[in-house]
Amino acid sequence: MRKFKSVRQAERFLGTHAAVSNLFNIGRHLVGAEHYRDLRGSAFAEWNRVVA
Repeated sequence: MRKFKSVRQAERFLGTHAAVSNLFNIGRHLVGAEHYRDLRGSAFAEWNRVVA
């Protein structure tokens, strides 16, 4: 729990981090280059939709 003031703050951060990490953390070794680029493009489009 370094740098977190409470357990609740750590849980909130980790919950958000997990959702964002799953969106962008694609197993590069599992897909071809073209498909990987498509997945990255859709991930960034979804990110822009969520934060805009």
